Amino acid sequence: MGDENRTKIEEPRAPRALDGTDRTLITLLQEDGRASFTALAKAVGLSEGAVRQRVQRLLREEMVQIVAVTSPEHVDLTRRAMVGITVEGDAREVAQQLAKVADVHQLALCSGRFDLLAELLCRDDDHLLSVLGDEVRPIAGVVATEMFVYLKLAKQDYSWGRLTV
Repeated sequence: MGDENRTKIEEPRAPRALDGTDRTLITLLQEDGRASFTALAKAVGLSEGAVRQRVQRLLREEMVQIVAVTSPEHVDLTRRAMVGITVEGDAREVAQQLAKVADVHQLALCSGRFDLLAELLCRDDDHLLSVLGDEVRPIAGVVATEMFVYLKLAKQDYSWGRLTV
């Protein structure tokens, strides 16, 4: 994925109706993103061509992404933290700038104690401090940060809820 996807703040979109076959295909792809169209077709009772068209539509309409997910600790990224950010002014503008920081991997505008929540994934404590001090805090509009360092990740799941029929 290019930088244009990393810096895009998602605008709310009207949910599209999914039929049972779409939901089943998404669930199967969550279990195995490398499943063949032949295997998917067999599982849902459609032709391989029909399944290929459905999956391509789901991808084109950005309803799904098929990506490789790394285990950060196995690729020398051992320090994770969630940073609560308090903003003065328009949080959307600050979010646009934060979205450009390479080490920010999740970013949410939210309500409650913080205006933004940013998940940072770094090599070590020095790297984490550098990102926070040199890239996050200097952004115009950031008035306070509170860092929650992950001691151990108890669960990480990218299925985002199994879609049932």
